[in-house]
Formats: sequence, C-alpha cells, structure tokens
Amino acid sequence: MPKQVFNLPLLKLRGGVEFPRNFASLGKNSSVSTGKGVNDDGMEDWELEFLGEIDPFGYQAPKKRKKQEKSRVLNDDEGMDWCLKARKMALKSIESRGLTHKVEDLIKKKKKKKKRIAKKDVISKEIKEIEEDFDFGEDSYEEDFDDEIDDNVSQLRDTVNSMADGMFLQKKEKAMEEFVQKLAQFSGPSDRGKEVNLNKDLVQSQTAEEVLEITSEMIMAVGKGLSPSPLSPLNIATALHRIAKNMEKVSMPSTRRLAFARQREMSMLIGIAMTALPECSAQGVSNISWALSKIGGELLFLSEMDRVAEVALTKVKEFNSQNVANIAGAFATMRHSAPDLFKELAKRAAAIIHTFREQELAQLLWAFASLYEPVDDLLQAMDTVFNNANQFNCCLSHETNEEIVAENSRDVEFGGVSDPPVLTLSRYQLGNIAWSYAVFGELDRTFFSHTWKTLSRFEEQRVSEQYRVDVMFASQVHLVNQCLKLEYPHLQLSINGELESKIVRAGKTKKFNQKTTSSFQKEVGRLLVSTGLDWVREYPVDCYTVDAVLVDQKVALEIDGPTHFSRNTGTPLGHTVLKRRHIAASGWKFVSLSYQEWEELEGEMEQLEYLRNITLAELN
Repeated sequence: MPKQVFNLPLLKLRGGVEFPRNFASLGKNSSVSTGKGVNDDGMEDWELEFLGEIDPFGYQAPKKRKKQEKSRVLNDDEGMDWCLKARKMALKSIESRGLTHKVEDLIKKKKKKKKRIAKKDVISKEIKEIEEDFDFGEDSYEEDFDDEIDDNVSQLRDTVNSMADGMFLQKKEKAMEEFVQKLAQFSGPSDRGKEVNLNKDLVQSQTAEEVLEITSEMIMAVGKGLSPSPLSPLNIATALHRIAKNMEKVSMPSTRRLAFARQREMSMLIGIAMTALPECSAQGVSNISWALSKIGGELLFLSEMDRVAEVALTKVKEFNSQNVANIAGAFATMRHSAPDLFKELAKRAAAIIHTFREQELAQLLWAFASLYEPVDDLLQAMDTVFNNANQFNCCLSHETNEEIVAENSRDVEFGGVSDPPVLTLSRYQLGNIAWSYAVFGELDRTFFSHTWKTLSRFEEQRVSEQYRVDVMFASQVHLVNQCLKLEYPHLQLSINGELESKIVRAGKTKKFNQKTTSSFQKEVGRLLVSTGLDWVREYPVDCYTVDAVLVDQKVALEIDGPTHFSRNTGTPLGHTVLKRRHIAASGWKFVSLSYQEWEELEGEMEQLEYLRNITLAELN
C-alpha cells in the first residue's frame, strides 16, 4: 500500500528550519491556562498558539459536537499524532538556535493601526463617556445611528415615555442636572493660577470654535475629577461672551449660529452657565445675557432667559449703565418680555441716568420701546437731568462721536461739582431715540423736544448725502414726523419744506418698500374673498401699508404673525402698538387678526365665520 503524503503549508525561518503551520489541535486533553501568558505545563501563549491549542485571533472555539463512534476503517492507535510531535521538535530546535522572539512575533496577531481621530471628536467622545456615568439614557447615542433608525428610535422612545407617564424623560433630566451640578461647584478651594490661565486662553482665542474646544477640554477634565475646578463663574461668562463676540466679528449667519448652539458641548456650557448665574458678578450676568441674544437670537434659550431675568432681579442695584443697557437690549433682541425685571431696570437707570453714554442711552430706550415696557420713571429722570438745549449736540461720523464721548466721560460729575452731562448723538442714535418716544406716545417730553430740534438742525446738504444710503433712519424720522403732525400738532415740532421732502423720498425707495407675504397672510387673504366683502389688499395709509381694508367703510385689517408679539407672553411689541395707534388716529376702524387666534380655529368654515364676525363688529 503506497504511503500517504500530506501537503502541509510550511513556515520557513532564516535558520533554514521549515515546519507546518495553521493546524488544528489534535491533542485530546490539552489544557490552556488563563494566567499571565503561561499554562500549567509552563508553556507561553505564543507556543500554545503555535501548537494550535490557542486560536491566535482570539475567536471562541465552536461548540463541541456529540462524540461519534470511530469508523471501523481507522485503527485506535496514535498514527495521526506525528504532526503534534513534529511541532514540539521544531519548538526545541527554535529555542536552541535562539530564535524564540522572532517566531513569537510571527505567531502573535498584529494590531491594526487606529485611524487618527480629530481632537474635537476625542473631546466629544470623552464628554459622552462622562455623561454615561450619570445615566442620561439612550439619547446620548443618537448621533451614531442613521437618520431613519434615529427617527424610529425617537418615536419609540416618545411612545414608551408617554406610556410610563414621563418617567424616563424625568430620569434623564435629573441625571443631566446632577452632572451639571457636579461641574458647577464653585464653593471651596480655588486655584487662582489655573483660573487666570484659562481666562487668558479664552480671551486670546480667535474663533468661536476655538473657545468652545478649550472650554470642552476643561469640562471633560473637571468631569473626570480635576479639583479645584478652573471653571469659575468669571470664566464661564467669559467663554460665552467670547463665543458670541467671535461670531459677531465674522458676521456668522444665523443658521450657522443655531447649529453651533445645538452642539452637545455648547449645551453643556450653557447648562453650567445657568447654574453659575447666582455666583456671577453684575458684569457676568450682563455678558451672559448679551451672549445668549447673539448666539440664539429670538429662536432659542426661552427658559434660559427666564433664568437670567430671575437672577438679574436680585442684582439690579449692582448694575452700571452698561449692564442695564446690555441686559435690556438682549431681552428686546430676543423678543422676550420680562415685566418685573424691566420695572426694576427703569428705576436703576433713572437713579444713574447721568452716567449713561450716548449709545447706552439710545439702546436702553430702544429696548423698552421694542417690548413696550412702562418707562415713566426713566423718562422723568431724563427730563430732569437733560433739561437744557445746550446739553445736546450731534455728529456725523462715528469716530468723532466716540472721541467726544471719551473726552466728556473723564470729567463729568453729576451733583453740582462739574458741568451737567452733555450728549453728542449720532444721527442713528437720534433716530432710535425719536422712534422710541413715538412708540411710548410721549412726544411732548422735554428730552424728546431737545433731541428732535437737534436733529432738525442738520445742514440739508449733509443730510441729503446720507439719507438714501440709510433707509431705516429715513423711515424712522418720517414716521416720527407723521406722528407729530397727526397726534401732536400743537407742539409745532414737525419738519417741513425741503428737508421733509428728502426724507419722504428716501423712505419710499424700493429698498424700503420690499415686503414679503407670509403663508399665514396668504391663507387669510384667500378666505377674505369668500366673505362677500370688497377687500383691498396692501392698501397705503399715511406712512404705513395695511394688509387689507374696506375702503368705503374705513375698516383696516392687520394680519399679525409671530413677529408682532413677545415670544413668551404673546403681548404686542412696540412697533405693532405704534402702527395700530397711528392707523386708528388716521380715522380708520382697526381690526387685528393674530396668529394665536387663528390657530385655535378648526377648519375653513370656522375660520371664515370668524372673519365675518370680527368684520361685522366694526361695521355695525
């Protein structure tokens, strides 16, 4: 009988030794140790891998099949153990030649090189690991799934959460709150050096992304046990302020800002800031409120601004003129009403009115007018302090205005020692102040009279060069001038002649009259036709354009969308109040249809009936 030959793959070493590899173990009772690389027989793991008793790739052995009876063709002898004996002989030969380490390198599995991960991704991953310790739930991993899976998971989670009466959502929110509380522990010892170094890094950062990366690294370190934490209230406020400032520096689009604000690291920073607010200085509260208004605009941070208002109320007496102006401006920019806070801000501003600079004063009045907040105490204080026409100057260039302001701010002391404060206002500031007084309906105030007369003293040739490039300013002046003619003719303050005609022409440019029609307005306009009344769309009334009117009956209908109201209370904003008052003063019966009322109606039949009812109420 011819001898059987096995074609075995050989592993050839430099020493000339060849031996077969990748055999399965043929030993029946071989044992593998789980110790530190050495088995019970004193053999190392790589040797066991070589003999086939350990899988070099770490795979688990398949489940053992039931022992089958041996074929009668095979005799029960050790004729097949020669492969194992050959390997053992090869091992002895390798050891005697000193080639153990080289063969070990060949047998062991080589580790794959990991792809280099961006530093930002590493930070995000480590923050996620820290969050896992607090059991935030599966929401933390939503970024790892495809959009379709993500939607399905979100729907399933919402369903389960509703069935559990909100238990899972409450658990997640509680865990997040605990984590933020851990990061925002400001009592106890502090490391002044680390805080100063972190503040320096934040201030020197050139982009919003860079500031967020630095802050995220520190959040990660504190979450892992860094103590004391350099995340002082000052540094937290500085981080948000620098992010917003760098956004403004590059004129970052609003869509990009919103995407930036929704990042995990940014949400964490804002959460810590809200916890740190009570510990912040007056300047810190001002910086945070200003930053939120620049980052989120009027679309984000609803609950955060409520928190700012709550904390700011406790610090009003510490605010300086800049703090008052910035906080008021932030709330106005976001269309966020805070009646209690603005009441105290008006009192504080009245007490320190002599310290306000021109820009701060214009911004403060604009903020109160935009939200249509009561301002009587402030206006009275302004009449008292600025009661002389000689305290009002105007300038045409921004640089000149800044130089004069800086010069005046060094010497002015109110209280009798030095001369009373003098305001040198730019035409933009004059326009904002005049518009604010028109919204308040306080055009008979002393301060307004001096402001308006200063504006009207502009040399006509200088004004004509600027009006056409600044349509907004022209429209403000034109609107205030019409209010003076219509509501306060006895004051005889209205502008007439060539100056008025130039303002009117500038205000009626195509750029100023560009108007977009919302889907809400289109929907209402379509149903107006079905009322059976002769409605005229986009009808001019004095310096305004009304959405729809019944000309013969003198009924004006305004279709007011969300931008006409405060985002949190739903109260009309200043520009809406002024338009309504002006149209009514022009002899029209004014009807307002708000989007809140419209959304409560069900179906076209109910909407049509509502339109007829509000119209007939004015006709009868």
